[in-house]
Amino acid sequence: MDPEAARTARDSLELVFHMSNILDTGLDRHSLSVLISLCDLGLNPEALAAVIKELRQENPSSASASHQRTMSPSVP
Repeated sequence: MDPEAARTARDSLELVFHMSNILDTGLDRHSLSVLISLCDLGLNPEALAAVIKELRQENPSSASASHQRTMSPSVP
């Protein structure tokens, strides 16, 4: 990946992460990156959202722990 494309990808991920925090999703950068990659491969975003919701219902304690990690300061 060329440097400009890498910078654009990082900027896009930061924007998505910021929106995710505003919407209080509790998803960290890595999780968002994986979800974006899956969408890029053609997976249905609504289906992915349904899977995330179902996983959170099965194990709500890990979702709150993940949310606490996303709210901590990021390391550049």
